[in-house]
Amino acid sequence: MYLTHITQYLDVTVRKNPERVAVYDGNCIISFEQLYERVLATAWRISQRLGGKTGQIIAVYLPKSMETVIADLAILYSGNAYMNLDVKSPKQRINNILKQTTPSLFIADSDKIVDFPEVKDSIYVLYKGMTDSISEKDRQTVLKLRNICIDTDLLCVINTSGSTGTPKAVALTHRSFIDFTEVVIETGLIGDAEVCASLVPPFFDLFSFELCMLMAKGSTLVIIPKVLAAFPVRLLELMATHRTTFLFWVPTIMVNIANMDLLSQIALPELKMVWFAGEVFPTAKFNYWRRMLPQATFVNLYGPTEITVICTYHIVKRQLSDSEPIPIGKPFRNTSLLVLNENDQPVNPGEEGELCVRGSSLALGYYNNSEKTSEVFVQNPLQTSYPEIVYRTGDIVAMNEHGELVLRGRKDSLIKHSGYRIELGEIEHIAVNVLKIIDNGCVLYDNEQKRIVMVYESHIHISEKELRQSLEKELPHYMVPTIYKRVPQLPRNANGKIDRLELKKIVFKNGKED
Repeated sequence: MYLTHITQYLDVTVRKNPERVAVYDGNCIISFEQLYERVLATAWRISQRLGGKTGQIIAVYLPKSMETVIADLAILYSGNAYMNLDVKSPKQRINNILKQTTPSLFIADSDKIVDFPEVKDSIYVLYKGMTDSISEKDRQTVLKLRNICIDTDLLCVINTSGSTGTPKAVALTHRSFIDFTEVVIETGLIGDAEVCASLVPPFFDLFSFELCMLMAKGSTLVIIPKVLAAFPVRLLELMATHRTTFLFWVPTIMVNIANMDLLSQIALPELKMVWFAGEVFPTAKFNYWRRMLPQATFVNLYGPTEITVICTYHIVKRQLSDSEPIPIGKPFRNTSLLVLNENDQPVNPGEEGELCVRGSSLALGYYNNSEKTSEVFVQNPLQTSYPEIVYRTGDIVAMNEHGELVLRGRKDSLIKHSGYRIELGEIEHIAVNVLKIIDNGCVLYDNEQKRIVMVYESHIHISEKELRQSLEKELPHYMVPTIYKRVPQLPRNANGKIDRLELKKIVFKNGKED
């Protein structure tokens, strides 16, 4: 079956397995049949609010829950694209996103109605426990709207950190998600009726893939409350109770579990597939997981949001020493990688270069931001005969002696921290240009200690507490620096710009903070 819309998967899954549990959310349980009814009813009501329009962006301002799943799927069935927002982000940051993307509808629950000027006339309340049903005629109306969509239409918009203080809105299509779903099924990396421990926030691209798993393979999503990330014993107990078979996590929580040796206390015999992505997994901690779960297959995945979740994978089969980086592997089918030097020419084996990606996995670009789009979605420098776009990841990679691709670092100041992709320049912009609490600043990342460090100039004394509290009002918690260093003057290069390399040498002498 050739699909043109991601929800066509769900049509088939519901017919095959109507009684299977689709979502566990605390004490709330919903079967695929019940989920389908609620999704179509909600989709019809969304369509009514939009006058039958399709191709619109709809913002979802909900804490992660069963309602988030229903809202996202309903938006897709209505022929539109969802944009999940972080309910913990400062209001100004949300307003910046809304101003840039101008969503046609703003979905919230009755507890989360707040004053967002950009959407005050387009709020749609999704009440918990809403069980409205619709007539067969209205169901068919919804399906007809869905069926006029094509595979290059938007599926979702995912906001990533941006250096101007407004996140970049990555526009992703149905085709890219369908391709990715098909290829991981083909590769054997997911099976039928997986029980997925869903820990990532809904504004992560990983969550969008979990929805694809639910629709395509009848996977059950066990929604793990965010608070349990701080209580890993309870988290693992919940996984054991639900007999989890699959997880797709960023390594941070996995490192904590390894540090506490919790897998020796709580058995997870049903866990057969472990995916990890989003940041570097320290190999010693990875080896602990592999040793404690010998029945599981471990897969390191790599890919920025701009290439639809993931573009390379490495199934770990050989033994890795604790000091050896885990390879990011090889590209999935229908994805091609270019590793280019500073002259945009292919590197020789073993040499480092910037990773560029081409294929149908690429996003359309950044919504309402042609300037940023043109910087990284560029003409393939190796193909001059016709238009072909490649995405410049900014990541530096090289091939190891086993012929495996290994990540070496970043070309710019974009980092991965606690699984979140962060533009360090955004933190600087907020501190210097928005809050104006320091004269100048440079934000660095301590890879050894996994900490964000702010080095700054200021003509007046400001305490670390004041700095932190001011930034917390404008930035999500994961972007707020943990270390602050005041200096008389930041080092400059010949062009008068802050010399980041020199500053790193000063701050991190001998691999340690000075």
